[in-house]
Amino acid sequence: MSLNIVLFEPEIPNNTGNIGRLALASGSKLHLVKPFGFEITDSRLKRAGLDYWQHLDVIIYDSIEDFFNKNRDAKFTFFSSHGKQPHWNIEFEKNLFLVFGKESAGLPKTIIETHEEHLYKIPLYSEQIRSLNLANAVAIVIYEGLRQLK
Repeated sequence: MSLNIVLFEPEIPNNTGNIGRLALASGSKLHLVKPFGFEITDSRLKRAGLDYWQHLDVIIYDSIEDFFNKNRDAKFTFFSSHGKQPHWNIEFEKNLFLVFGKESAGLPKTIIETHEEHLYKIPLYSEQIRSLNLANAVAIVIYEGLRQLK
């Protein structure tokens, strides 16, 4: 039931480590798009992923352009607080790419504008917050996908 988790320019090593652990637990691939806000050898990344990191299927890209060039025939969904559709409206399928932006700024505006019909959000029921923690958001989406693919 392979899904693809894509992190554009992740900034916080603990989030990326936790998402790596989630990717392994869910049978998903992890795609990391540079630049990172940390070194891939950062001990916080490894600690958050515990001893699972070496078993993870992770692919690293040099840029957004590199990522899209290497995956040009893939199907994508994008996640942003600017999305109009809730994440449970996604019709999950094997090998779907689930694309998340960096912690501080989300996805680039050009991606949001270009892929508006495939842009989703996780509903928030309080006006006091703008967004969820990235690792939590990825977990919500992945397990909704696994539920649908079951």
